[in-house]
Amino acid sequence: MKVELLKRDIDKLSDIPFAPFARPGLTTVNSGFRTEKPVCDRTKCNSCNLCYLYCPDGAIVKDAKGIKFDLDFCKGCRICKKNCKKGAISFEVEK
Repeated sequence: MKVELLKRDIDKLSDIPFAPFARPGLTTVNSGFRTEKPVCDRTKCNSCNLCYLYCPDGAIVKDAKGIKFDLDFCKGCRICKKNCKKGAISFEVEK
């Protein structure tokens, strides 16, 4: 009896998704607390993609030339720099 009641109540909840999904607006851009931005020295980078794998914000994008940083979502945590075996990632003061 309780299961039937639960099923009936869930059917009334039309605004709650019943599966994982994404839509614009669920992630906010950088709130402005980052003071330095990441820079990749392409002469040192060997495209191992460790920075890409470790970035908790998904702010590193792979392209044909190597990697680039999505500064809208980078929080400046420096995890990419810490995991770069070649020392190709550095941070510089934002202007």
